Amino acid sequence: MYRRCLLAAGLALVAATSAIAQGAYPSKPINMIVPFPPGGLADIVGRPVAEAMARDLGQPVVIENKPGAGGGIGMGLAAKAPPDGYTVLLSLSSFSVIPEADAIVGRAPMYAINALKPIARFTADPTVLAVRADAPWKTVKEFVEYAKANPGKINYGSSGNYGTMHVPMEILAQQAGIKLTHVPYTGAGPAVVALLGGQIDAISSGPATVLQQVKAGKLRVLAHWGNAKLQTLPDVPSLHEAGYNAEYAQWSGLFVPAATPEPIVQRLRAAARAAANDPKVKEVILNAGSPVLYQDTPDFEKYVQADVRRMAEVVKKIGKVE
Repeated sequence: MYRRCLLAAGLALVAATSAIAQGAYPSKPINMIVPFPPGGLADIVGRPVAEAMARDLGQPVVIENKPGAGGGIGMGLAAKAPPDGYTVLLSLSSFSVIPEADAIVGRAPMYAINALKPIARFTADPTVLAVRADAPWKTVKEFVEYAKANPGKINYGSSGNYGTMHVPMEILAQQAGIKLTHVPYTGAGPAVVALLGGQIDAISSGPATVLQQVKAGKLRVLAHWGNAKLQTLPDVPSLHEAGYNAEYAQWSGLFVPAATPEPIVQRLRAAARAAANDPKVKEVILNAGSPVLYQDTPDFEKYVQADVRRMAEVVKKIGKVE
């Protein structure tokens, strides 16, 4: 009887300690690393999500833009952060690519896939092929025909080698049998500025990155890498419709260091769910060009695992990029 009482008391103490620990988190501001400059999809999604999560958590969620290496620098910083719930990562789908790319080019890995735990997916859009409104190409067919007749003359910008703007263009180049010249930038925002300024001829990006410029009549979208109509650009054809087996989705999602305690993971998971269901967040992200396509932790983990496997094959086909 005495031993049972001791056991019951011990279990109660553990439960109470756990409850106190959960109640204490968060007790200070949380840093959200966005591994790209302002102006791209990660930043467009991250800011309203951070505001909504802050309301749910009762603490500020502060955006830290850490651009470079196609997002690898910021992702590496997040992977090495203390697993205490006070550093989270708002990543794009280049997360699935960079470790394989590191291996291809023979450099030290910036992070390992299993060093970061998926919490929630917020968006998943096919990328779109955008050119300036005054460009000579009105269709993707004209774009491809010009590229075939002028190998390497079309310059396209990206957020960095093997990033979410580089990979889809290489998929298209492989499928269409064309040669394009890649010009890497630190993020989607600088690449769009370069496109508008005439330094490059095209980009592949998430719809949210270019939609306002399209509406303003400054950019034209020729095609997208999806397999269904885009909600925000319903008149734009897919590359499949143009005869190219080219498909790519640029997703955005929340991650934490893998060793983050489960009670903290669950608290962040709940805050991410609340943010994804927040009408204001949905409105802001949709108006920018990307509908919220939320996935909770179990489904997002499976999604990331499948994406990592698929992108490994794509990167091997691209090969070494200096």
